[in-house]
Amino acid sequence: MERLHYQPIKQFRVRSGVCEISDPWSMAKVTASSPAIEVMTDLRKIPAATIAHDLSLAQANHSMILRGVRLLFVTDLSRRVVGVITSNDLLGEKPTRVAGERMMRHEELVVRDIMVATEELDAVSLSDVLRSEVGHVVSTLKACGRQHALVVEEGGNGVLSLRGIFSASQIARQMGIPLQTTEVARTFAEIEAAIAG
Repeated sequence: MERLHYQPIKQFRVRSGVCEISDPWSMAKVTASSPAIEVMTDLRKIPAATIAHDLSLAQANHSMILRGVRLLFVTDLSRRVVGVITSNDLLGEKPTRVAGERMMRHEELVVRDIMVATEELDAVSLSDVLRSEVGHVVSTLKACGRQHALVVEEGGNGVLSLRGIFSASQIARQMGIPLQTTEVARTFAEIEAAIAG
């Protein structure tokens, strides 16, 4: 039964000089034994950064810069996820290699040409994440040699939905590890040193 009458929330006067604006990028500090869910970007709370599969690599790079992210979910015309593209995909040697293999100019490549297709992606289930700790997530990322891991949730109809994402750089920030690089091996070495420390 729905309540018909609600009491107002208690209010108070804010004193001068004691109120600051919250930093939207501040995240809870974690340790290796913290619940894994604390380092997952929950796509029910934060909209997924997406890009259409037929846009140029320059547009993808610009989109990442504007959004402050290093991974975009690639969608088709029906807005279904068909893959992911990372900053390493865009700025590494992959575009040059693919352009050479296809005898195309770099500028002619589009997102679908260098993205990692959905069927090549590994994911973890939300139910497993809810029983795991941050150390498990770090171990998973290290084992697959990736900066990101997708979290999926199975609906009642058996259809998987993308529920969240883990990012090595976000985990490092939440653990208080300053990162100066996007290199996978060094990122994990810094995280493991913090865990062991």
